[in-house]
Amino acid sequence: MEEVGEQELHVERVAALDLGKAALEACVRVPHESRPGRRMQEVRGYPTTTSALLELADWLRCCRVTRVVMESTSDYWKGVYYLLEAEGFECWLVNAREVRNVPGRPKTDKADAVWLAKVAERGMCAPSLVHPAPIRQLRDLTRYRRSLVRDRTRERQRVEKLLEDAQIKLSSVISDIFGVSGRQILDALIAGQRNPRVLADLARGRMRRKTAILSEALRGFFTDHHAVILRMMLDNIDRLSEQITVLDARIEEAVAPFAHQVEQLTEIVGFGCTAAQELIAEIGVDMNRFPSDAHLVSWAKFCPATCESAGKKKNKNRPKGNPWLGATLGNVAATAARTDSFLGARYRRIAHRRGKQKAIVAVGNSVLVIAYTSCPTPPPGSTTSAPSTSTPASTKNAEPAT
Repeated sequence: MEEVGEQELHVERVAALDLGKAALEACVRVPHESRPGRRMQEVRGYPTTTSALLELADWLRCCRVTRVVMESTSDYWKGVYYLLEAEGFECWLVNAREVRNVPGRPKTDKADAVWLAKVAERGMCAPSLVHPAPIRQLRDLTRYRRSLVRDRTRERQRVEKLLEDAQIKLSSVISDIFGVSGRQILDALIAGQRNPRVLADLARGRMRRKTAILSEALRGFFTDHHAVILRMMLDNIDRLSEQITVLDARIEEAVAPFAHQVEQLTEIVGFGCTAAQELIAEIGVDMNRFPSDAHLVSWAKFCPATCESAGKKKNKNRPKGNPWLGATLGNVAATAARTDSFLGARYRRIAHRRGKQKAIVAVGNSVLVIAYTSCPTPPPGSTTSAPSTSTPASTKNAEPAT
């Protein structure tokens, strides 16, 4: 026999919430007042407005509820979770896949709330990782910045396709058509200049040596129709660039309390300031939430899934995890692959034998292990640490990506 890490399985006073966009069903289960060993339950419905949620908090407080459990239903859980957390309740966010009702039973909102309460009071579910407010705010900023960068990249690709439609082969000569030379040529095209030689003379710097080639590349049939669309596309690119610059400044302010962790992460091969900010925004800096580096890797889904039946192990691909974290680790792995470091050698060795995708996952696994040991755990009571909970976060459940 060996000691296991599970805590007491029975929660005497528990509440479970089945969430929707406009309303929720709340089930409270408490001990029977006069019959030991028996349970009492009550189910109530509430709108998801702030005043109704405050009434729900008062009811839970009157019932002396010690734990509130809810499913991670879209984004609807966030307002309820944050309000009840601010009211002093211990809130658990659980993965809906792990608390699904038994097939064959009636499927209603009230029945789901009752089932979730029964599962929660017996300790048959584990909480997902929900970061404290400073990390959540940083994550909103970094995710939105990545979304804007992707939008700007799409708009730049549309510009290149529009030039191809007009037989303007500018991207075949200039590596960055949105640099100084490329932008002046594009602005001149919009202004009505169609002479290839005049346009080629607008090149600056080293592009002056390619004037003859540029003149041939700019010989096409660019019309006023193309100019109108190109003007709109360039305006969108400029607008997105300005917004990204504003977000960069705001992220610098939000990540200032974690400057030491950013500095440590940037010492890892493949990491830049942006990657360090994004990694902190996704996994936080409190490594107490993960009992070991293996738990962090498992939570991030950067390891193979375990599937064994009848003594036979089946090959399983990496499960789907946090796509924002996966994108950051993928960029870090791709950067490290071009270096003469341990991570670069690991990538090339595995890519040669098992392919590039397997190599990226393996390098991402190593990066998470290094980050786990590099990020120091903040002292108790620090504003950067996560709220204390009776049970560590599940390594299988992640806060839903939004």
